[in-house]
Amino acid sequence: MASKHRGASTAGKPPSQRQLRVGEEIRHALADLFRRGDFHDPELAELNVTVTEVRISPDLRNATAFVTPLGGGHMDEALRALRRSAPFLRGQIARAINLRHAPTIGFEGDTSFDYAHRIDTILHSPEVARDLAPHDGGDEDDRRDEAEDEDAGNEDSGSDDTGAAEGQRRGS
Repeated sequence: MASKHRGASTAGKPPSQRQLRVGEEIRHALADLFRRGDFHDPELAELNVTVTEVRISPDLRNATAFVTPLGGGHMDEALRALRRSAPFLRGQIARAINLRHAPTIGFEGDTSFDYAHRIDTILHSPEVARDLAPHDGGDEDDRRDEAEDEDAGNEDSGSDDTGAAEGQRRGS
């Protein structure tokens, strides 16, 4: 039986090759538009953003462009200006890319750089550095682990000798 909702079957699926290719074309077209800066809106003309990724829906009708302001600018102001000029940008993309339908473009702030910075900060924190530092070997737990490893090694070698002795008894 078919699903009631059209998009229900695509939930959780990775993007298709066509989605990736069209998304990358849109990203390049947006980057070229921002590089040229041919805008009548003064806020948009002064805006320096990087388009990090464009995700597009399976039907190629809706696209979400993830942007980040250069130099750590104000994300809210940039997103407000981009959303206000989205219809104009859609028309410019329609002229730059040969598609049957120009996708509706939404803009979202890219937080991946903030997330990567947070992970980097955690990895370089004193607590993590302490856990990653080599031990001096004076812990009792380390000695106990080494002793257990040696005992396990002796048991393994004994079982190999037993197998060789059984092979000799069978007539080898």
